[in-house]
Amino acid sequence: MQQSLFLWAIISFSVGLTGGVEAETKNLPTEPQSKPPVDFTQDIQPLLAKHCYSCHGPDVQEGGLRLDQSEQAFKQLESEATAIVPRHPEQSELLARISPRDDDLQMPPEGEQLKPAQVELIKNWIAQGAEWKKHWAFEPPRKQAPPTTKNQAWVRNPIDAFILSKLEHKGLSPAPPADRVALIRRAYFDLTGLPPTPEEVDRFVNDSAPDAYEKLIDRLLASPHYGERWARHWLDLVRYADTNSYERDGDKPNAWRFRDYVIRSFNEDKPYNLFIKEQLAGDELDQVTNDSIIATGYYRLGLWDDEPADPLLSYYNELDDIVTTTSQVFLGLTLNCARCHEHKIDPIPHEDYYRFMAFFHGLNSYGIRSDQLSYNQTDITGSKLAARYAELDQKQGTLKKEMQSLEETGIKKMSGVDQRRSETRERKKLLKEKLEQYLEPGQMQDYRKMQSQMKELNTERKKLPPRKMALSVRRSLKEPRETFVLLRGNPHVKGEKVEPGFPEIFGGSQAEIPKPADQQKTSGRRRVLAEWIANPDNLLASRVIVNRIWQHHFGRGIVQSPNNFGQLGVPPTHPELLDWLALKFNDEGQHFKALHKLIMLSNAYQMSSQFSEEVAAVDPANDLFWRFNMRRLSAEEVRDSILAVNGRLNSKMYGPGFYPQISKEVMQGQSRPGAGWGDSSEEERARRSIYIFVKRSLLTPLLFNFDFADTDSSCAVRFVTTQPAQALGMINGAFVNRQAEYLTDRLLKEGAAEYPAFVARAIRLAYGRQPEPGEVDQGVKLIKSLMQKHQLSERQARDYFSLTILNRNEFVYLD
Repeated sequence: MQQSLFLWAIISFSVGLTGGVEAETKNLPTEPQSKPPVDFTQDIQPLLAKHCYSCHGPDVQEGGLRLDQSEQAFKQLESEATAIVPRHPEQSELLARISPRDDDLQMPPEGEQLKPAQVELIKNWIAQGAEWKKHWAFEPPRKQAPPTTKNQAWVRNPIDAFILSKLEHKGLSPAPPADRVALIRRAYFDLTGLPPTPEEVDRFVNDSAPDAYEKLIDRLLASPHYGERWARHWLDLVRYADTNSYERDGDKPNAWRFRDYVIRSFNEDKPYNLFIKEQLAGDELDQVTNDSIIATGYYRLGLWDDEPADPLLSYYNELDDIVTTTSQVFLGLTLNCARCHEHKIDPIPHEDYYRFMAFFHGLNSYGIRSDQLSYNQTDITGSKLAARYAELDQKQGTLKKEMQSLEETGIKKMSGVDQRRSETRERKKLLKEKLEQYLEPGQMQDYRKMQSQMKELNTERKKLPPRKMALSVRRSLKEPRETFVLLRGNPHVKGEKVEPGFPEIFGGSQAEIPKPADQQKTSGRRRVLAEWIANPDNLLASRVIVNRIWQHHFGRGIVQSPNNFGQLGVPPTHPELLDWLALKFNDEGQHFKALHKLIMLSNAYQMSSQFSEEVAAVDPANDLFWRFNMRRLSAEEVRDSILAVNGRLNSKMYGPGFYPQISKEVMQGQSRPGAGWGDSSEEERARRSIYIFVKRSLLTPLLFNFDFADTDSSCAVRFVTTQPAQALGMINGAFVNRQAEYLTDRLLKEGAAEYPAFVARAIRLAYGRQPEPGEVDQGVKLIKSLMQKHQLSERQARDYFSLTILNRNEFVYLD
């Protein structure tokens, strides 16, 4: 091992990246390259990261070799030996060391060795010039025309051209179109999260107009249910919950206003750049509105410990949550990896993390144990009502001082024991018992008159509508705290002082923070950051959001790691399409609804999920989008569909969350079983799932079983599992069984008393389609079997049939 390290220590690189390629031009091989081009960022950099960075990366450079930065990797050392000689694999020591050998110079010295195919890949890369490209995400989006395809008839819009071009390159063909029933169900669930009614399905299926589908999309985008559906995706990203977590898991008062703000923003088709600015700096904009104040609740949605062992560390953990969420959600970057050291993979120095944190250093903590409201609740009461409250406050304040003056006059005449008693919780009782004994009759008469006036003012106050408070940023500092690099991330060990600045990969410029005006209440730092992120010229913001929109339409993003566009993220399958969509999104004002329509009008979106063994043999993961991926409904879609099908869905929008019924057994999982869980009416419990009160320590079982979002951090992609609790909850759970009974009630109320009609209508309500041949007969046979073989009553048999309707794969999976 010592010999190995010694030899690596003398390895040197004779040329830099640019100079090396130019200097070696005279040594170009005379024969043309026959190997396919090797892409550094997709093929080589991941291998170096996995096998080499632990010893030759940002933290450790054994033998003086560093392979994570081009300017270091090509640095010339004293020895004549070189690790990489562009276009000369036979002279490259790196290749010799990673190739199989019998001595102890084999690299890496420990762990998994590179496979022969990987070694060959590095060899080809060196032979082709060892070009060290910048990571794709750190290059500006390139404007380009959609590619030309052989099958022009399939191309309905530019999206199709990008998709088909990749397929044709591999000799593949797209799947046939989806049938009309599958298409309308897909569109309804994607845009509203709810199933279409049988009547809506019939209207669409029978509408032969060429623009029938486009009109359907327009109608769904105009539906208020659109905002409810797409707000949920955003709430997943910003770790929305109504409570703080940790042992007590106390409430976040008025968190629901942020949820409603997001729903309204989607329904109003608010431009994305304004959506960004309101959440990151809504209290610092030129026009501060109730909505922009509510939007800053973004900062208050994370975990908060009301009794931390180390208060300073807890505060920096809050800031880290904000840095992490902001960088991942808006930029697709894991800046948080640089909290304790240089980023292991991406070109993000330790200092960049703290420069980014400095934008938020004017924020106070969510609260303290003794005051959990002052820093996170803002009064947004209307001006007239606020003025009336202010008038009452002034009158009551003046009256209270006058009453206290008379009280003190009497207390001074009391015994020492009673005087001390007046300073305790006994004061009110003392005054009631003895004050009259120590005041003159006229004074007591005045006091009673004041009491009567105070009572009248209190009565008047109670008649007023309550003040309107919002979870938000409040009391942000005008003079932010100084920011220091924290050594190894430890807030008790400060390093160099830093100022707000943007990451080096974006140019590394220091942010220009205007001097706050006299009347300005905050530093304005967060506004500078928000405007930089929201700028259409930002390298990543538009790419990241259009990738998210694509993800929720197709089941996965063009980049399959939507919160990580860095070098350890998954490379885009269609980078040209991603750039085209990002630039198109910017050109059209960053409106979501136009992007939805563009995507959904493409033939790529309207494909069926029909499987092909021949195509799957080439692209088993459907990375090229040769068919539409079947998907399971989300947790909310499952619950909301049950309520929609049985006719009980309460379409009431907005307002405080409701509390579903949860069994005592589930409640036992809390430190104080049932604490903080309210009791809502049956009508409230029939509302859409987005309005459920989200308690971090007590998630609704049905939602939890169907992979509800992790609320502790940004959730970019939900798990999609298949596990026993789902089937058990759907078959045996009290909620689904009760809803099945309501489905029976609906079927009977609609006149489907005869068994064939009962079965046929149930199928139509649940799946949208007409029953298949023999399907009604099978349903009738099941009902009769339940009565005859299992001695159930007719009503019980119908209820069990309704339950089976809600338990078929067809109900929870979307074609």
